[in-house]
This record gives sequence, structure tokens and C-alpha cells, in this order.
Amino acid sequence: MKSVTCMFLYTTLLLELLASVRCEKRDSIPEGKLLVLTVATEETDGFRRFMRSARHFNYTVKVLGKGEKWNGGGYMSPPGGGQKVRLLKAALEEVTEEDKVILFTDSYDVVFASGPKELLKKFQQARHKVVFSSETLIWPDRHLEDKHPYPREGNRFLGSGGFMGYAANLKELVADWKGKDNDSDQLFYTRVYIDPVKRKAVNITLDNKCRLFQNLNGALDEVVLKFEDGRVRARNVLYDTLPVTIHGNGPTKLQINYLGNYIPALWTFETGCTVCSEDLRPLTGLKETEYPLVVIGIFIQQPTPFVSVFFERLLKLKYPKNRLRLFIFNQEPHHENQVVSFVKDHETEYQGVKMIGPDDGVDAIESRNLGFAECREDIDCEYFFSVDIEVVLTNADTLRILIELNKSLVAPMMTKPGKLWTNFWGALSEDGYYARSEDYVDIVQGRRVGIWNVPYVSHVYLVKASVLRDELSAEDLFHSETLDPDMSFCRHARDQGVFMHVTNLHTFGRVLSTENYQTKHLHNDLWQIFENPTDWAERYIHENYTRIMKDKLIETPCPDVYWFPIFSEVACTHLVEEMEHFGQWSGGANVDKRIQGGYENVPTIDIHMNQVGYEKEWHKFLLEYIAPITEKMYPGYYTRCTSYLNFVVRYKPDEQPLLKPHHDASTFTINIALNSKGIDYQGGGCRFLRYNCSIQAPRKGWALMHPGRLTHYHEGLPTTGGVRYIAVSFVDP
Repeated sequence: MKSVTCMFLYTTLLLELLASVRCEKRDSIPEGKLLVLTVATEETDGFRRFMRSARHFNYTVKVLGKGEKWNGGGYMSPPGGGQKVRLLKAALEEVTEEDKVILFTDSYDVVFASGPKELLKKFQQARHKVVFSSETLIWPDRHLEDKHPYPREGNRFLGSGGFMGYAANLKELVADWKGKDNDSDQLFYTRVYIDPVKRKAVNITLDNKCRLFQNLNGALDEVVLKFEDGRVRARNVLYDTLPVTIHGNGPTKLQINYLGNYIPALWTFETGCTVCSEDLRPLTGLKETEYPLVVIGIFIQQPTPFVSVFFERLLKLKYPKNRLRLFIFNQEPHHENQVVSFVKDHETEYQGVKMIGPDDGVDAIESRNLGFAECREDIDCEYFFSVDIEVVLTNADTLRILIELNKSLVAPMMTKPGKLWTNFWGALSEDGYYARSEDYVDIVQGRRVGIWNVPYVSHVYLVKASVLRDELSAEDLFHSETLDPDMSFCRHARDQGVFMHVTNLHTFGRVLSTENYQTKHLHNDLWQIFENPTDWAERYIHENYTRIMKDKLIETPCPDVYWFPIFSEVACTHLVEEMEHFGQWSGGANVDKRIQGGYENVPTIDIHMNQVGYEKEWHKFLLEYIAPITEKMYPGYYTRCTSYLNFVVRYKPDEQPLLKPHHDASTFTINIALNSKGIDYQGGGCRFLRYNCSIQAPRKGWALMHPGRLTHYHEGLPTTGGVRYIAVSFVDP
């Protein structure tokens, strides 16, 4: 009998439990009952991010305070936020449905990670009429700590940046508010919560385990990104929860910016960037006169290689020059001729050019502020494009691409070849300097491609003139007692809520190394083969060099003599001019103290590479560009390009017109023509006597490569007019 009774009671309890589950499902809150209220007195980058996430999940949002002056303080100032309570109280008076569920949340530093259905379900599961977010830290009055009730598990203290509840209960919550706009909203809500009578009357609880709300302040180590099925969540690893809203409260703005690069689905492994084509400003189809007016600020603050190449690339930007104004600041006398020459030749192509030179008494910090002012004070200017002289813009569409992205401040990602260095930082250390974000390497190496909100950009960026006239209207944005100018500028941008983006949607270029740049030569860029090898090669290696093998460009004019392109026109010209600038040509006598033994059997009028300090650079050139050809054309031979004789020879009819037959003291010889027959000189050439084979029309920038000892007895044919130059290397293993 007892067993039957127990079975009956068990069955009854089970049926009641199932009925309650079905009832709960049946009585779930309709999504139409939810209204999101937020305060935003102005439309900032943070607000736009919040609204994008709200639209993604189809939240109904009502914005309070639009157009009002904000008097509620900020996260860096003393407690404030009372203005939000006033606005909420007024908004609640207009709500007539007492069972309306209101989510009241900050917006500038908040993103939604999930939708209304999950939010309402978790709200119901809290089994209270009002649920506040929770924090691990008490603020603003630490003396109230002992009055907070202890939860069974989770965060103990109230956070005012996000809470939700039924309209009737929220009305009761704010009924006693009579404070000022700059009073503390958090302190007001905290005093209600710690009062047992009021807490019970309003029916308040805290979201202790961050199931609805995640405040980041004090919890950064608890929150990680969770990628799942084409969406991204923030996971609280301490409580194993997936919060619906993420709030970068207090000093965690950088962290919410980082999370906001992904949440809710801005970038996923399945889709890549999902928002890179949103809110664009297309330029295609516009007439030239309709293009936005851009002031390009060019800043030369230290001796820099390849300045002439910078200006060549500037001319190739695919943007109407009559919609560009140039602001050029040059602090280096070494570069004055290059700047003046560019302006003289091209000033009339641009809408305007303003130059500040080394003698104008303007320092580097002031120049940056003046550049901004040049755009800020011109009502027609729509963008300021800041470019440091060490920037190598290889993408001629860079300016167009940045404008079309339509961001407040955006930088093209620039790299240094072979390094993880870029012109952005993914995170900041506690003292405001560089720190590496978890995604930094993936972004730099192109495994994650998109548009990224970052705390620091430098060297090249585009900023809207409207931002310079509003959030960044301060006259001095670059000066700081403790920070470098670029860091000071970025700090101002962060403090004003201006999002700095960097994009790696395209390859834009790189940044030169300037650390070891010397200015003691005529053409100092020739010495950059170590510090900036990519730029050196683009400037000085023949454009067809990389096609030598693929397109079979190597010619064989004589047996075992190979002829191929190696130097650009500029390389030839610079090398000749460098030698003539040095000017200490040998006399062509047999006695030569420059070489081992002091005697030359077949002397030439020449200058050795080591005389101009170019020996190491020349050896690097031989290893990088000659050795690969040698090993292909002489199979089984591998060279370290050891060469003790590298020199430039000058032939003139009235000086030394020819060279008698001889063997070279080398395993193989490189002979590069540095100027053009028929233009710079007449006659000349090389004849290999054993084969009775002559090369009488050497091509400028092309190299002859041939064995030195034993087989290739040769002579230099007479130069009958002008001046002929060749670069020669005697190479041994």
C-alpha cells in the first residue's frame, strides 16, 4: 500500500513539473513586448556600432536625449550619469503598457551579442521583475561595500550600464529621482539595491553570473571570444556563460573595441568580413569636379631614402589632382632640392601647394597641427590625408579606397618586408605603449582580412574634416609631456570616442627603414640594399630581371658568354654620377697601390667600389642577383661571389680608348654597361679573340658574364667618341 501511495505522489509531482515547463514555454514573453531604451546625445562611432548590432538582431531601439547637451560627465571624470536617469524617468512616463519589458543600456561602449529571444528567456529565468548587470568592483562609493548582500555565486556589486525590467517596476525604481544631471546614476541605483525594503518592493536582482550582461571592467581575464557557426560570442570562462550584451565600462574602451571587431558577426572564419561593404561612399561615376576635396599632408622629419620615388608615386595616385591640395613640411635641408624640384615641376597640376621648409622655424609637432588646420579651416575640405615621407604607397588607388570606406579615421595597413612591424597597434600596455593583440599576427599576415578598430595608427591615415572640426577640434593634438606626437594624437582620438580603423582589404605598401640612412654621398639610396632591399631592387634592378629564366631572356652572343638585363636606367646613371662625383680616377698606370701586390698587368682608368665605401653593398648585389644566374648557366658551379676587384672603368678617346688583349684574374667576370652606345659614346665593345666573336653594341644595364682565366682571352674595342662606362667584377668562388 505504501509503495502504491509513493508511486502516486511521484507521478503527481512529475505531472506538475511537466505542466509548469509547458506553462513556462506557453507564457514566454513575446519579442514585441521588448523595448530597448538608450541615451545618445550625439551620434558617435560607438553609437553607430551599437545600432548596427541592434539592427543585426532586430531589436526595437528608442534613443533618448538626441540633440541635448551632455551634462552627465564621462568615465574619466568624477561620477556622473544622472542625466540618463532623468531621461529614463521621462521616457517611462510615456509607456502605457505596464507589462512592457524595458532594456535600458548604455550605447557608446555596448554591443549586442545575441537577440531578443535569448535576452527575454534569460530575464524570465532570473525570476525577478528587474535585473541589473553586475560587477566585481564597487563604484563609486567603496564605503557601501558591507551593505551589499552576498550572492551564492558570482559578482556582488551592481552595474548601472545595463538593466532591464517591467515598465511598472522601473517606474517605481526611478520614482524618487530628484538629482542633478551630473549626479551619479550608479550611486542612486546602488542605494535602492542595498536597501532591503526598496530592493524587495521593486523586486531587483543582479545578473551575478553575467548571463545577460557582461561588464568588462574588472573582468577582462574572464572574457574570451567564442567563434561558432558564422557568429561570434563573448564567453565568460569563469561562469561558463554567454552574455547577451557586452559593455566596455570604465577604462575598458579598448577591449570593447577589440571584441566589437568580431561580435556579433562582423568577422567570422566562415564569412570573413561581413560589414566591409556597408555604409560606403562610392566615388565611381562622379565627375572630377564632384570628388571630395582632400588636403594631403606630407611630412619630412628625418633624412629618408627614396624621397624622389615618393613624389613619383604621389603623382601616380588615381585621384583628380585639381581636387587635391598639398601641405608639405620639410625639416631636412638634405631633401630641400628634391621638394623644391617637385613643386616647381608640378605645382600647377594641384589645386594648391603650401610648403614649410627647414628655415621657416616650424617644428615637427607644430607642423602636424598646422596641417590639420589647413583642412579644418577650409570649408571645402572634406578629408585630410596624412602621409609621412617614409611611406611607400604602392597602391595608386589608396586614397580612393580609404574615402570609399567612409570612416572617421582610417589607415591603410603598411608593413616592413620580412617583419611583423606595421603602422598600427592591436592593443596597448597599461602605460599606454605597444602591446600585441591576439589577432595581430593573423591580421598582419593576411589570415584575417577586414577593417579593424585599433587603438593606434601612424605614418599614413585619412581623417574626415568633419571630425577635425568637432571631436578633434583642439588646436594642439600632438603635444604631450610624456608621449610621442603620434601617441598623443591617438590618445586624443580615443578620449574623444573617435574610432581609428586600419584596413588590410588590399595591399597598400610598406614603410621604409630610416635608422641607418647616411647622407654623405651623392646618391645615398644606392647604399640601401641592406636596410630597404625591396625598394632598392625596385629602383635599381632591371624591370625584366625576374623574367630572365621564365621568358628565356638570357642571350649567348659568344660561346659561354651570357648576356642579360641586370640594372635599371636609374642604377646606371646613379653609379656613373657617384663615381664622377667622387672624381678620384686612377691614372691607368701599371703601379697601383690599391691592389694586392701593387702592380696591374692590364691597367684601366677606374675607381674601385671600396674607394667610395660600396664594397659590402656590391658584394650583396652579386650574391642576390648575379649568383643565381651563374648557378643556372654554369651547372654544378656554386659561388659565394668572393670578389676582391670591383670597379667602374671609364673609356675616353683622349684618355684610355681601349684595353689590350688579356685574361681576367677571375673564375668568371661580370661586365655591366652603364651607358648607351650611339647616345653617350661611339665605338667600344668587347671581342673574344679565341672565338673571333665581338659584342659591339652593349645595352645599358645589361651584364656580360664570361669565364675569366684560360678560355676567354678578350680585348676592349676602341671608344671613338664620348665617354663609355662599365662596372666590372672579377669573381672567384
